[in-house]
Amino acid sequence: MTDRGHREVEHQIRINAPAAEVYRLIAEVRNWPRLFPPTVYVDHVERSGDSERIRIWATANNTVKNWTSRRVLDPARLRIEFRQEVSAPPVASMGGAWLIESISETESLVRLLHDYRAIDDDPHDLIWIDEAVDRNSQSELAALKANVELATGAEELTFSFSDTVSINGAAKDVYDFLNEAQLWTERLPHVARVELTEESPGLQILEMDTRTKDGSTHTTKSIRVCFPDSRIVYKQITLPALMNLHTGYWQIEDDPANEGGLLVTSQHTVVLNEANIGKILGPDADVAQAREFVHKALSGNSCATLGYAKEFAEGRRAGTAE
Repeated sequence: MTDRGHREVEHQIRINAPAAEVYRLIAEVRNWPRLFPPTVYVDHVERSGDSERIRIWATANNTVKNWTSRRVLDPARLRIEFRQEVSAPPVASMGGAWLIESISETESLVRLLHDYRAIDDDPHDLIWIDEAVDRNSQSELAALKANVELATGAEELTFSFSDTVSINGAAKDVYDFLNEAQLWTERLPHVARVELTEESPGLQILEMDTRTKDGSTHTTKSIRVCFPDSRIVYKQITLPALMNLHTGYWQIEDDPANEGGLLVTSQHTVVLNEANIGKILGPDADVAQAREFVHKALSGNSCATLGYAKEFAEGRRAGTAE
């Protein structure tokens, strides 16, 4: 539908998964980093009944953008309406809906609706928005199909775990250690090279070479969203061969059992790349062995980092006391 500078468009795709499960995965925004490749992190700003405000951090043309949207959830109709609060030029307004329809017990149709308007109803800008919405919707739906089918059809490939240490130090000192990744080659023996860019405060692109026990290195690249003194969330966009997805966070909290102390957690969520298991671990390796291998490697690096963060923060507190 066209009304001068206004458009209403629809894209759709069939997914081999039950409609209720597809709805759940889209409705629960913590799933978005694993469903949609550009999405780094989504957080709730407000929640009231079936209405909510969410803040989204995502990559676009090698930069990280964030915006806030309002959503209305309708689980009975398997419908989710959304609208951006403030759109980026040349978009004057943008909204739409997800509609999930059941085809059979094991297949569903996902319809993605958009309505939008260009600033000043500029026809050239509207064409640019048309092309962006079409391109993004098609890639978004294709990724949704692939990742929902993976999540519902091969659950053993996805797993999460965390490691926590108790630290008698200041939250700011722990946060500074984790945030100042440009210093990790000096502070962490397993980091061989690091390159950190932060074009706007709290949004980082971190590329580093990590040493393995056999002396070799592998390169990873992550987008990090930083919340001072409390939390850093990240999503890897350059991954080791055994992983299709790796997201995680560093969390700094007060320790309820230790006044003045902290609990600092490193959490990981991983989706294995099943096609590469045999190439990396040998022809007889299975998913269970790959899970154990990845868990051990990631946990080992996280625990090492937590240990050095503990030493750093507790040393700072001891130095202050002196």
